[in-house]
Amino acid sequence: MIAGGVGGLIIGIIAYTFIYAQGGSYLTNNPAACANCHIMQEHFDAWTKSSHRAVAACNDCHTPHSTIAKYWTKAQNGFWHSVAFTTGDFPDPLRIKPYNREVTEGACRSCHQPIVDAIDAQHHEETATGAGATSCVRCHATVGHWVR
Repeated sequence: MIAGGVGGLIIGIIAYTFIYAQGGSYLTNNPAACANCHIMQEHFDAWTKSSHRAVAACNDCHTPHSTIAKYWTKAQNGFWHSVAFTTGDFPDPLRIKPYNREVTEGACRSCHQPIVDAIDAQHHEETATGAGATSCVRCHATVGHWVR
């Protein structure tokens, strides 16, 4: 009986949190969902003025393109973002995590493959000598949205 009550309480808290945090909006591709958290408003506003606003939404650049990987990444990011924003334990300004940087880099390379292939071919000697792959997001950090 007590276990059922505790389970019901936990489910109730999760449901309330999901509804309060507009959790359903994160299942969509609407960029406004990213601005549900006030800390993301600047990023959303910057995206609305960016060169990519007409061709790419947040998910296009910040989640993998396969369905399972996309929603797995959204779930992980959503959980950790909610923990960080609830506790106030996040860097200001926000900084992209290594996995998410890889996802974004992959999106750049996917959408802009012909030009990226040409650039990579030109810099082949650098990558062969261990200097590392050319990074789209290192040089073009302000393309999708720029804040600070």
